[in-house]
Amino acid sequence: MIEEVKKALEVLKQGGVILYPTDTIWGLGCDATNADAVRRIYKIKKRAETKSMLVLIDNAVKLQTYVSEVPEMAWDLIELTSKSLTIIYPGARNLAENLIPEDKTIGIRVTEEAFSKKLCERFRKPIVSTSANVSGEKSPLIFAEISEEIISQVDYVVNFRQNENIPAQASSIIKLGLGNVVEVIRM
Repeated sequence: MIEEVKKALEVLKQGGVILYPTDTIWGLGCDATNADAVRRIYKIKKRAETKSMLVLIDNAVKLQTYVSEVPEMAWDLIELTSKSLTIIYPGARNLAENLIPEDKTIGIRVTEEAFSKKLCERFRKPIVSTSANVSGEKSPLIFAEISEEIISQVDYVVNFRQNENIPAQASSIIKLGLGNVVEVIRM
């Protein structure tokens, strides 16, 4: 695994796009602070840049770098969740401008999965994580379901967990507003 983390890191540092395993489904990833890399993912997915994508981080403390004010409830939700949880926060900052939608929100998930956690930890920046499919098509639940069209457009395909055949599950998504306003998007 460590060798694959190193290879993926090199690609991310050069502004490339990777296909990698996460705590949920396989994702397309890049440096979330690099607008050109983010643009490439939108292009690969054939997705409008107005559609949001989430980012992964390895530690909840890093939220304060990418969100202007973390709602108090977020800390409890992150600590208590037993399932992968993406939280959409207001006040996104310090990310590529084309990753932040008009409403200035950003979806962030603190990953606990070994590979993506180590990758985020070593990269020291958030990593985009969006499903490895063309926009509007079914999200692949195992590596074998990822289309050749997607695979052929990335700079590096991580060679780890590719043979798993247990379908992954997407994360729960909750949108938090200031004052602990909560909106459940997906459970």
